[in-house]
Amino acid sequence: MKKLIYLLGIVVIFSACDDSFLETAPDDALSPSTFWKSKKDLDLALTGCYSGFQSGDDIMYRDAGSDNAYNNFPWEGWTNIGNGKLSAADAGASYYGFGTINRCNEFLANVDKATAVSETDRAVYKAQVRFIRAYKYYVLTTNYGAVPLIQQNFATPEEAKVPRDSQDVIRTFIEDELTTVIGMLPDSYSGGEYGKATKGAAQALLMRYYLYFEDYDNALATAQSISGYSLHPSFEGLFDPANEQNEEIILSVQQTPDFYAVNFTPFMPNGLGGWSSVVPTQSLVDAFEMANGKTIQEAGEYDPNNPYINRDPRLRASIVYPGQVFANKVYSSIEDTSPDYYNKADNATKTGYNFKKYTTFLDLNPSSPYWNMGNDIYIFRYAEVLLTIAEAKIELSQIDNELYDAMDAVRLRAGMPAVDRVKYADQTSLRKLLRNERRVEFAMEGLRRDDIIRWGIATEVLNGDLMGTKRGTVLETTQPNGDHNVSLTLPSNLIENRQFQAPKNNLLPIPQGAIDKNPSLTPNNTGY
Repeated sequence: MKKLIYLLGIVVIFSACDDSFLETAPDDALSPSTFWKSKKDLDLALTGCYSGFQSGDDIMYRDAGSDNAYNNFPWEGWTNIGNGKLSAADAGASYYGFGTINRCNEFLANVDKATAVSETDRAVYKAQVRFIRAYKYYVLTTNYGAVPLIQQNFATPEEAKVPRDSQDVIRTFIEDELTTVIGMLPDSYSGGEYGKATKGAAQALLMRYYLYFEDYDNALATAQSISGYSLHPSFEGLFDPANEQNEEIILSVQQTPDFYAVNFTPFMPNGLGGWSSVVPTQSLVDAFEMANGKTIQEAGEYDPNNPYINRDPRLRASIVYPGQVFANKVYSSIEDTSPDYYNKADNATKTGYNFKKYTTFLDLNPSSPYWNMGNDIYIFRYAEVLLTIAEAKIELSQIDNELYDAMDAVRLRAGMPAVDRVKYADQTSLRKLLRNERRVEFAMEGLRRDDIIRWGIATEVLNGDLMGTKRGTVLETTQPNGDHNVSLTLPSNLIENRQFQAPKNNLLPIPQGAIDKNPSLTPNNTGY
C-alpha cells in the first residue's frame, strides 16, 4: 500500500461528528458493542481522523491571505481575508471547526477496547491521533487565539456550550502532546504507507510551533533533532507527481486520481480552462532575485520592461509569467487579444500571472487531466527545517557556518549562488535575506501569512494597492530556455486596495454562527 488512502465511507460512519462540536453527541456515532474490536476497526476509525485533518486546497489557497496572492472570487473565502474586510458575519474561509477533534477524541476514548490489537500497536495508533488533534489545535490557536480545549466529547449539545480557553492553555496542550508522541511514533511505516504521522512529522510541527511563537532556542533544538531527510536534487522536480514520495517530504496530504483527487482548475489559466481563483501578485514576482543573487533593485542588468530573464529558477518553477511557454502554449496575459488578459473573462487572471507549482507536469503532457490529479500536497518538507535552523540562529545572534550552510543548501539546490558572507554578515541583513528566502521557496505552500504576522510586518506588506504586471507585448524573440521576451510598456493592473489592521487582523474572527450556537463563546477582542 503506497499511500494512506482516505476511505470516503468513514465520513458516513462519523457523520454524527459535525464540524461544530455543539451539534454532536459523538458517543453515539459508533457503537462500542459492534465496533472497536479489531485492527480493521481501528484502521477505519484512524482513516476517519486523517480524512479531515488537512486539505491540500486549504494549503494552496492560504497564500491569498498574504501579499503573495489574490483570490479573485470572494465566495471562495479568501478575498476579504487578504484585503482586511472580513468580519464575524462574513468571516471568509474558516478554520473554526471541531469535527476532526471530535473524531480524535472518540478514537482515544475507545481504542483500548480493541484488545485483539496489541498494546504496543495501540500506542502507535493513539500517538497518531494525538498528533492529528495537536495539529488541529495549532491551526485553531494560530488563527483564532483562545479557543475551547475539548479533550473529551460531550454527551449533549448543551454540555458543549463551553467558553474559550486561553491561548496559554492551548499552547501548553500542544507542546505537551507533541513532546510526548515524538517518542511514540515510528520513523516510518512498513508497507510503504505514506501520509501517516511519523516522529519526523511531530518534530516538524513542534518546530513550526516554536518558531511561530518566537521560542527560538527550542525551535533550533527541535529542527536540529530532525534526521533522516534531505533535499530533493531538483526544486522543480520536487513538485512533479512522479517524485512525490521523495527524501525531502516529512508529511503530505495524500491524493489519488478518481478517488481522492486534487483539482488544479482553480489555479490554472483561463486559456487552459482554469479559473484563476488564486493568482500571484507582482510583489511576489519581484521578490525573486536575479540568477546572480542580486535583488532586482540592485542588479544593473534587471530590465523592468523584460523582467523575467536571468531570474532565480524558482520563479519559472513556481509562477506562469508573460512570455513563458507553459503546456506548449505561449502565455500572453499582457496582450488584450489573449484569453488570459485581465478583463477578457471572469476567469482571466487579474494580476497577469498564474501559479505553476505542482503543475509542471503539463509541460511534459499538456493533455494531463489537471482536474483529476494525484499530486500529494506537502505539509512539511526538509527545506523548512533548514530555513528554521537559519532563522532561529539569526534571531539568537548565532552567525556561524551552520546558519550559512543551511541557507546555502536550499539556494544551491534551486540553482542560486551561495549566500555572500561579506554582504550578509550581520543579523539585520541576514534577517532580510532569510525572510525573502522563505517567501520564494514556499510560495503557494501556505506559510506566508503566518510568517508576516509573526514577524510583525503584515501592516507593512498588506496595506495599500495590490498590483499586477504591467501590460504590453510578447515578442517573437526567445530566451535560451525557449520562453519569449516581452515588452512591458503599458500601466500595471491595479487589483484592489488592501487594509491590514494590527492587532485586529492578526487573528480571524470567530464566525458569528458559532457564537450564536454557543453563548459562552466571546468574539476576538480585536474589533470584530
